[in-house]
Amino acid sequence: MDEHQQRLTSYLAAFIDELVGNGVDEVVISPGSRSTPLALLFTHHPGVKTYINVDERSAAFFGLGIAKAKKKPVAILCTSGTAAANYYPAVIEARYAKVPLIVLTADRPHELREVGAPQAINQLDLYGRHVKWSVDMALPESSPGILQYAKASAARGAGLSLSAPAGPVHFNFPIREPLIPSLDEELFSNTRSEKRVVGGVRGLSSEMRDNLISVLREKQKGLIICGPGLDPAAINSIMDFAEHHGLPIFADPLSQLRSGDHSKVNVIEAYDAFLKIEEVKKVFRPELIIRFGAMPVSKPLTLFLKGLSDVPYWVVSGGEEWQDPIAKATDFIYCDEKLFCMDLKTGSANKESGWLQQWKSINDIARNILQTGDQPWNEGKAVKQLIEQLPDGASIFASNSMPIRDIDTFFFNREGGVSVHANRGANGIDGVVSTALGMSTGNTPMYLLIGDLAFFHDLNGLLVAKKYGLDINIVVMNNNGGGIFSFLPQASDGTYFEELFGTPMDLDFSSAAAFYGAHYSLVREESEFSDALKNAEQHEGIKIIEVLTNREENVANHRKLWNFVSQEIAGKLKGNAL
Repeated sequence: MDEHQQRLTSYLAAFIDELVGNGVDEVVISPGSRSTPLALLFTHHPGVKTYINVDERSAAFFGLGIAKAKKKPVAILCTSGTAAANYYPAVIEARYAKVPLIVLTADRPHELREVGAPQAINQLDLYGRHVKWSVDMALPESSPGILQYAKASAARGAGLSLSAPAGPVHFNFPIREPLIPSLDEELFSNTRSEKRVVGGVRGLSSEMRDNLISVLREKQKGLIICGPGLDPAAINSIMDFAEHHGLPIFADPLSQLRSGDHSKVNVIEAYDAFLKIEEVKKVFRPELIIRFGAMPVSKPLTLFLKGLSDVPYWVVSGGEEWQDPIAKATDFIYCDEKLFCMDLKTGSANKESGWLQQWKSINDIARNILQTGDQPWNEGKAVKQLIEQLPDGASIFASNSMPIRDIDTFFFNREGGVSVHANRGANGIDGVVSTALGMSTGNTPMYLLIGDLAFFHDLNGLLVAKKYGLDINIVVMNNNGGGIFSFLPQASDGTYFEELFGTPMDLDFSSAAAFYGAHYSLVREESEFSDALKNAEQHEGIKIIEVLTNREENVANHRKLWNFVSQEIAGKLKGNAL
């Protein structure tokens, strides 16, 4: 081993060993030249599982999905140049969805930067403020001080990625040629990290606790909102807190409160339908809002909250986050959600409050109509049928635009563990297939609900599923274009609508299924859908069910159903039947 190879090997092995010691044991690698030494050493490490994904954009979202499923940092590795730029969408999603991601980019050494060298771009702070920490690592050396620096950097990055709020960190590695390290069997000998970062949880001071309790006693008509990103460890405590104080909980499907073994007696899930009703918003005015997690998907809920004035609005989070897109929050309470509920579960119980019962009555009416209402075959009915057939323990990943909104409408409270996921950090449609495939490595039955545009946008993601034999059920709602736009104001003016927003692609996804070796079913009618779902369960690997729908009919059917809910509840309110 020459001197250069020895420096290269010792330095990068020290970094990798410390990263693994801090829990980073899965790496998604995109092939490239400059990243060769890191790729070889990761693959050689006995404690690392590696995935190869040739498309950097897909690779980054795939790593994001693994991290979401396993709630631990995952590394993604690529070469220099635009390869690193292709990570950007997933880095942004990780930042706003609070997903721990270790971004590793190889780079040219300093003397080859900004001098016209091939495959060399300015990678310093490439991801800007979308990462929690970015470091341009030192050139490989093997002195004791530099090896300690490499280890400390790895431990620091892993710790930062997990500390609240979790998110991505970026290591940029300048590396000189030659690029081949020594793959000695004794390189990795550490059984645990030399350095680690241990985080704690935030609690309330006694003074703040007493202050908040006094507000709770004064404001009897409180409303709890639970959105995406809710700490799963806090769910039972939130339920106990809500039941103790007699407070309804508006639970976004991504909060994981609508399904599971916990109590759901206070969970209101049909609010997206009945908050479209002006009479409800006028009659049911809360005196206090308490929100855990990010803002929910529902636009009617957002408009309802925006319409409130002079109402205390607490946003509770374990990290220093300013999540207030409607500028209505009055208090940002940085406290562990579980501790917050335990500390404020005090005073006499108020389980049978008339306030809670009124919300339950409206919710029962809306849910009954949505569950049993006679409606023609359309996307909403297909989503309802899909949810009903999901096996316990399954996960469903919903694409943005219409799929997540239909999940919000038709995913009702249920026993058994069905978890719901989506990329709601930046709410984009890119990388949805790859993220769902990353989550499928968590060994739970995975269902992906996606529209035709989003599916086309990330078809490359299917390659990793084929390569590693990943099992996933993909339901493609093919309405030949951007269905969500048909619900927006621009749809009322037909001028250029199809060209700019509808964007029909006229694609037949059976060809894509054949290309990636997927099992394929085409659904044109309601009677075919249930059989297609059951048939998919009998196969392994990629299963694609393409459901053909009509955009215009879908809009009309949705609005008809919402109008029916509105008429029923408005009638009850006028008759004082609630």
